[in-house]
Amino acid sequence: MRANDAIAGLVLIILSIVMIALTASFPDFPGQKYGPSLFPRILGAGLIVCGGILMWNGLTARRLGAPWIEIAPWAKEPRRLATFVLVLVLLLLYIFAAETVGFIPLALLFLVTLFVWLGVRPWIAAATAIAGTFTIYWFFATLLRVPLPRGWLNSIL
Repeated sequence: MRANDAIAGLVLIILSIVMIALTASFPDFPGQKYGPSLFPRILGAGLIVCGGILMWNGLTARRLGAPWIEIAPWAKEPRRLATFVLVLVLLLLYIFAAETVGFIPLALLFLVTLFVWLGVRPWIAAATAIAGTFTIYWFFATLLRVPLPRGWLNSIL
């Protein structure tokens, strides 16, 4: 299924506004003008602009006769549909288990599962997932000081 870009843009704008609103409860660092809420707010503002562009393109296409919703060709292929469902399942797993399990174990599981599912050899998938997970953790936890959930690794990190 493929929604008209106007619908996708509207959804993107609404989700971005919700994301920006959720950052209002993030704590500030004493003595600094920015905190963990800065990056999500910048990202949210950029996504709002992208949503506006999508809406503009979608409304233009709609005036030319494009439907609001159509079945995309990839949705008719079982393997691609299974990949889509797998990503959704992994995202839901992360959302509901991140506080208990932690970012690092879930990110490793997420990346290795997707890489292997998409045909990457297991040892390359594992090496890439380890490097990617620790790079992302270092970037957000150390440089941006975003408190990522530690979960099972709380006593180690």
